[in-house]
Amino acid sequence: MRGLVTKSTGSWYEVRKQDGVIVNCRLRGQFRISGNKNTNPVVVGDYVDFNLEKDNTGYISKIEQRKNYIDRKSTKLSKINHLIAANIDIAFLIITLKDPRTSLGFIDRFLIAAEGFRIPVCLVFNKMDIYNREEIKVVDSLIDLYHNIGYECIQTSIANGLGMESLLTKIKGKVCLFSGHSGVGKSAIINYLYPHLNLKVGEISQYHSKGKHTTTFAQMFPLDNNSFLIDTPGIKEFGLIQYSKEEIRDYFPEIRQYNNKCKYNNCLHLHEPGCAVIKAVEEGKIPSSRYLNYLAILEDDDLKICDWQLV
Repeated sequence: MRGLVTKSTGSWYEVRKQDGVIVNCRLRGQFRISGNKNTNPVVVGDYVDFNLEKDNTGYISKIEQRKNYIDRKSTKLSKINHLIAANIDIAFLIITLKDPRTSLGFIDRFLIAAEGFRIPVCLVFNKMDIYNREEIKVVDSLIDLYHNIGYECIQTSIANGLGMESLLTKIKGKVCLFSGHSGVGKSAIINYLYPHLNLKVGEISQYHSKGKHTTTFAQMFPLDNNSFLIDTPGIKEFGLIQYSKEEIRDYFPEIRQYNNKCKYNNCLHLHEPGCAVIKAVEEGKIPSSRYLNYLAILEDDDLKICDWQLV
């Protein structure tokens, strides 16, 4: 039988058949010893073949080839990947300026993971109702920065419904991924758009100004016949380990357009003579915040990231 993985709890998977019936499935051992370098061989969004057993549970016998996926480094010291979701039409990265703060380094790493499969990303700047005048100016600057690069941006607030109609329009007819730090408002936005889902919403830790985990496992919710929404656990860090330096260079759109203008074809835009990218940064054609994050990612140093200060 064929089905769509709609929830992963580590050892068990909820698989949705075409008629909408959910079957609890598990993996057979060969998936765990097949040399897979991911912590989770099956992920929400996967299409799988499975066999029913006498107790009406199932075991997954085959994972269909994915058209795309988003993954990240499993842990800070790990050399294996953790898959977030697969077969995505559009990803929404929920961003907040404070309570909690989303760093530019986190945003840029997420965008690289999406660029690897050309997954469209919409940057959702949430909680606009809690920002003062100066903070709103910072958000406007960030939107200008990423919009000029080519990314869609939306301002949202569940307090007054800001941006919610735009989100509904972008979700319709697609498999959508919602991601971001814990506490940025992923579940609250989803509840506003689709109240019947009634997702658990957490509070912000007053001591650390960070969100508390409310979504424990990734889960896909069918919205209508051809719309699905994937809610994911909050992500603290977004490490990248599977990309070469040349790929990182190509996954920054504003840098990619200068690749063929450098003196050397294999230029990594670090300190090479005749580098068109360095010149473009000096001339203000490439945002220095993005270039600094590019350099930090090449060094694989998750702590060395550019913050909200735009230069």
